[in-house]
Amino acid sequence: MLDQRLNSLGLPKPPSETRVVVAMSGGVDSSVVAAMLKDEGYDVVGVTLQLYDHGAALAKKGACCAGRDIHDAARVAEAMGFPHYVLDYENTFREAVIEEFADAYLAGATPVPCIRCNERVKFKDLLATAKDLNADCMATGHYIQRKMGAGPELHMATDANRDQSYFLFSTTAEQLSYLRFPLGHLGSKAETRALAAKYGLSVADKPDSQDICFVPNGDYAAVIEKLRPGAADPGEIVDLAGKVVGQHRGVIHYTIGQRKGLGIGGLEEPVYVVRLEPETRRVVVGPKTALSTRTIPIREINWLGDTPFDSRTEWHLSVKVRSTRPPRPAVIRPLSATEAEVELLDPEDGVSAGQACVFYAPEGGRVFGGGWIWRGR
Repeated sequence: MLDQRLNSLGLPKPPSETRVVVAMSGGVDSSVVAAMLKDEGYDVVGVTLQLYDHGAALAKKGACCAGRDIHDAARVAEAMGFPHYVLDYENTFREAVIEEFADAYLAGATPVPCIRCNERVKFKDLLATAKDLNADCMATGHYIQRKMGAGPELHMATDANRDQSYFLFSTTAEQLSYLRFPLGHLGSKAETRALAAKYGLSVADKPDSQDICFVPNGDYAAVIEKLRPGAADPGEIVDLAGKVVGQHRGVIHYTIGQRKGLGIGGLEEPVYVVRLEPETRRVVVGPKTALSTRTIPIREINWLGDTPFDSRTEWHLSVKVRSTRPPRPAVIRPLSATEAEVELLDPEDGVSAGQACVFYAPEGGRVFGGGWIWRGR
């Protein structure tokens, strides 16, 4: 039951005396959050980050944080009557997110830049800006829940199809005390769009953003080639025994688990990419069974449990090794406060370095943090 002395954001004062900075991407989700909080009487301030080239983004559908989206966020703020600021974070975004994305791909990993953006830009620099504006908290349109236990806890969204917990595992306990996620309890995206229509928002029917914001049409390789000229040098495709079975057009064009587009014929059974060796410019292929992984080393762990991560020899939790897969039972064995070995009770296919391994309670949906997979096998 909500403490009557607390407002809807869990703070001990009236909404009119509570300043909330809303991180506005220009999409329907964050726009609804801003409109809803303004409607409830909060002192709302909208902030949008320009993260990459304004001009290049104008014609790109399904982007965020540039061009048309900045305009849309400003229109919502004007219509609802609250101030809105645009901050130029292009250099920060390039250094903290895009450069690492390129280097990780060149090293044969499969990075998740959206997590790094939340970790290094939105929940770091933007959160600091919110505090500079004397805000009591910062709200976002992410589909995830913040609940109170011994302290603030992170939980999966009510709508499993919209849940973004995989992308927010690196949110720290300190950040969580300041953040709010007003949409996490909603049952569907349709409810969000209905709220947008209720408030008369111009973005009510705007399509959801797709892919990575700075990767047009999902063409990762084209972005890497632009950032790192010469990165797409051709090389050999070899089987597990090292026998050359084909040629490739650059390691950056391939991902672990890929089957289509290999250009290999005459083999007795289908083969998949099981390993990338950028140092020798080799793509290693093998049967589907070779993709099976049971043990995963992880590092840079962010732990959100109630007791220290390395206070036990093992944790029995569930883990996600890709955003699109459901949590699976696992045993997590700490090697230090920030490193561990994860043993999957049932092997997974296509586990790749650069992806996140996110920890969940076996039941109930609580997020216990996670870490980064640092070598594929």
